[in-house]
Amino acid sequence: MKTKVFTLSFIIAILLTACGGNAPASPTPDVNAIYTAAAETVIAELSQTAAINTASPAETATATQRISTATAVPTSVETSTPTIVVEASPTDASCDNAAFVADISVPDNTEMTPGQNFEKTWLIKNTGTCTWGQDYHLVFGYDEKMNGQARPLPNIVSPEETVEVTVVFTAPSTTGEYRSYWRMANTAGANFGEFFYVLIVVR
Repeated sequence: MKTKVFTLSFIIAILLTACGGNAPASPTPDVNAIYTAAAETVIAELSQTAAINTASPAETATATQRISTATAVPTSVETSTPTIVVEASPTDASCDNAAFVADISVPDNTEMTPGQNFEKTWLIKNTGTCTWGQDYHLVFGYDEKMNGQARPLPNIVSPEETVEVTVVFTAPSTTGEYRSYWRMANTAGANFGEFFYVLIVVR
């Protein structure tokens, strides 16, 4: 009886040895390593998705340009109307001119009493190409005006004609030598031509 028990025990021991009783035990899994590997896998997948969905500015611009070029519809070419330049005709200011010819009254250095009224007349010539109408007139230039009041032109003055023009003055109340310069003006109020003057001495 003892021999059978021993034999059965020996057979069981052999069977256990044959079935891997001496095989090394499986190592205990590292939980932290598993978490780290899982996190790295998720990050890698997110990076690949972002690279696919996000295009560089250059690639986007190129794609947009290709689409615009492919879908562009030819437009009609507009032809501009040529501009015609019309030169303006000469104005009164460009065709008006006048020249002094002579003193008709009150020669230079004529003596006057303080406050004396007098009239100065000049002979001038229309040296321009425009006719002087009724709206042409004398205007004060500079120096002493002496309350000068110009009289209207006595007549229409054609080019190359002469005309007598007159200004009414009042001599200053203080003694001294006085000059007053005048010239012509056209219908637009533009002054033109030579200056002419009166020269008196108040005593």
